[in-house]
Amino acid sequence: MVKKSGSTKLKRQMAPSFWQIKRKGFPFVLSANPGPYAKDKCYPIGLLLRDVLHLCNTMQEAKIILNSGQIKIDGVIRRDIHFGVGIMDVIEIVPNGESYRLIPKDLKILVPVKTKEKGVKLLKITSKVSIKGNRIQYGFHDGKTLISDDRQMNVGDVCVVKLPSIEIQNHVKFDVGCTVLVIQGENAGRIGKIQEIKDGMFSLPKRTVVQFDDRSVELPVNIVMPIGDDRPLLEVFM
Repeated sequence: MVKKSGSTKLKRQMAPSFWQIKRKGFPFVLSANPGPYAKDKCYPIGLLLRDVLHLCNTMQEAKIILNSGQIKIDGVIRRDIHFGVGIMDVIEIVPNGESYRLIPKDLKILVPVKTKEKGVKLLKITSKVSIKGNRIQYGFHDGKTLISDDRQMNVGDVCVVKLPSIEIQNHVKFDVGCTVLVIQGENAGRIGKIQEIKDGMFSLPKRTVVQFDDRSVELPVNIVMPIGDDRPLLEVFM
């Protein structure tokens, strides 16, 4: 038979740097299937259950947990151990009602979420396309899309949506003065305010100057995410 796809194996040493796993041991580790996120920007849910949340000791036990419908991602039951979980996704453990949001904070990747916030998610707009009927289709960072008559939102803005219906409850404009979270790089997890937005050039991407408590840093716009105007909209960032 011919080979129909690329390798599904991932060597532990080649895993993304933000994965909180042991780098020594069995040479191969679980990989994420194609889905909402690129493979280097998400965790496979099986790995989170075993190595981060420590809900099980083996991947076979992780399969049993998932197959029994005990795990929800953004309000939807997921059963595939390879399903990719990315930034701002909410993981709910159904039997005990505990929920976690995947964000970099205080050297952690999963932060506990209060009950009232587990049904809310921040989605960054990554595309804006005009479609038939003079309507707008917005694409978000996690692969979700929304068709709307609202033309006021732009790429880079963030929508506060209700899960799992993707109903927009609020909107944060990516502009000078807004509060942002750094989601990648050495400053991942830090929260600051935008001082300046610089247009991209042939050799440089569009950039923004973010003011932290101790210094200012110039960062590409694709690794910062608005989380509020004067202050963060969600308590998890406090």
